[in-house]
Amino acid sequence: MKTPNTTEKTGLHPRNLHRFRYDFEALVKDCPELENFVFINEHQIQTIDFSNPKAVKALNKALLMVHYDIQHWDIPDNYLCPPIPGRADYIHYIADLLAETNNGSIPEGDAIMGLDIGVGANGIYPIIGNASYGWTFVGTDIDEKALQNCKKIIANNPKLIDVISLQLQIEPRFIFKNIVLPEDKFAFTICNPPFHSSPEEAAKSALRKVNNLENTKTTKPVLNFGGQNAELWCKGGELGFITQMIYESVKYPMQCLWFTTLVSKKDNLKNIYKLLNKIGATAIKTIDMAQGQKTSRIVAWTFLSPKQQQELLNSLQS
Repeated sequence: MKTPNTTEKTGLHPRNLHRFRYDFEALVKDCPELENFVFINEHQIQTIDFSNPKAVKALNKALLMVHYDIQHWDIPDNYLCPPIPGRADYIHYIADLLAETNNGSIPEGDAIMGLDIGVGANGIYPIIGNASYGWTFVGTDIDEKALQNCKKIIANNPKLIDVISLQLQIEPRFIFKNIVLPEDKFAFTICNPPFHSSPEEAAKSALRKVNNLENTKTTKPVLNFGGQNAELWCKGGELGFITQMIYESVKYPMQCLWFTTLVSKKDNLKNIYKLLNKIGATAIKTIDMAQGQKTSRIVAWTFLSPKQQQELLNSLQS
């Protein structure tokens, strides 16, 4: 049998720090509270119960502590507790995308600013992006309580104070309006949009997940990764949210190198491509991501020619 940390998880990005089995001994050493949730499964492998929200949160705390030097991290009950390996993948694929405009070299440092649409209470994308590449971020959300918690995370980790700024979106139906100012220039936007179109749809999805994880049948949905209404559903669901994002992005063509979003539902791609072509995107890219059984993808678009992309990136770094 291989030692616990040598079995590579399939599909994760080559630079993802979580490509191998979790080293629970190292994680528990730095984050003792995780020990309460670790057990040996029938395959004689250390693991946690991924259907238990408290176990998932403790694992996140430990991963952020060990791999990203975040010493104090917490989220309120029922807020989205993101699976860190998948979030890290998104960041690393953004880095590859930026490298294409930078002669194959990933642009690093605080001059590279990203806009995180829906930063949530957890601040995961800015935390990983800064730790991995030194990037800075503006994080936005429509949920004031989520932003207050994010502020607390930043305040409790002084290295984040100068690299993450937060902004409340005061008009929930908009995405970039009120946020992107005339003088702003972003290397990229990043977004994990609400997947569902109603609370009922979100509850059904949660039920399926828990039944799959526990291999049992239950009628009570438990959100193992949590999630408030705005994090899980919106009118029109994922496609409605991304459609709004695309239409708004047209108004800021010279202020962002790459607009990007996760697309969970493959069936939405056809409509997204059609809309991006309609509004005159000069380049559209789809990046497939896989984590275990789950397949997702990033769709990225720009309104800039290759020369303009280079000029914007140069202006950011000068």
